[in-house]
Amino acid sequence: MTEQAHPPTELPPRETIMLAAFEGWNDAGSAASQALEHIHEVWGAEQVDELDPEEYHDFQVNRPVLGIGPDGRREITWPTTAVAVATAPRSGRQVVLVHGIEPSMRWRRYCTELLDIAAGLGVSTVITVGALLADVPHTRPIPVTATSEDPAVRELLGVDPNTYEGPTGIVGVLQHEAEVRGMRALSLWAAVPHYVAHPPSPKATLAILTRLEGLLGEPIALGDLPDDSIAWQAGVDELASEDSEIAEYVHQLEQAKDTADLPEASGEAIAQEFERYLRRRDKGTGG
Repeated sequence: MTEQAHPPTELPPRETIMLAAFEGWNDAGSAASQALEHIHEVWGAEQVDELDPEEYHDFQVNRPVLGIGPDGRREITWPTTAVAVATAPRSGRQVVLVHGIEPSMRWRRYCTELLDIAAGLGVSTVITVGALLADVPHTRPIPVTATSEDPAVRELLGVDPNTYEGPTGIVGVLQHEAEVRGMRALSLWAAVPHYVAHPPSPKATLAILTRLEGLLGEPIALGDLPDDSIAWQAGVDELASEDSEIAEYVHQLEQAKDTADLPEASGEAIAQEFERYLRRRDKGTGG
């Protein structure tokens, strides 16, 4: 009997990838947008384009902000969508970062404009990144699910089919429109504990970045995020300890989570996760 090979878990090297996250409905605890902001900072991304906010935003919903600019003059910051380009330090892969506020109108035109920019930059794969509120305990690893409507993507990366039916946000529309154009497309969602929904959510941001490391085959410098994640969890622990009802609720979530995870704790699953860990670390050290 021949040994069955595990499916690849990384996107092909050198291909240009677009990561997109949007503040608002798709971004519980600001976990997704802060993951992209982190990559922008540590990889030194440079902005190359932006969308005209006049076309897509209701300024009574997302108001412009008055502030003091670098030159000391008062300036207005508009709720636009920015497109930046970074170069992954190890592989040299070009990564396009799209970060904005979910638009109020003209979603189809909005997605068309973004994907036209992506096509001009040579993007072959679009990864939308979101975060949702869920019944998960803050004391356990933050779940991050990866799904795709495209059977080829599911076979390539071993991700789940997208079976969701119901109201969607701009990330769902953008992912669908990318697939219509013939681009590879997948979606990442982090589950943020609903009882600590207020941003920031460094533990969820960290979980998203860890999953992106695996998909891109590229270690991401995490900076203070691991320490921030530990401090965040300790702070929530302290709050829960002061309220017996919350403490009991967290305990119930822990039991449900641990029971649901039992079937996954097989030798093969553990071996695969360890292989992915080693591969990420080896690439990070140039080994």
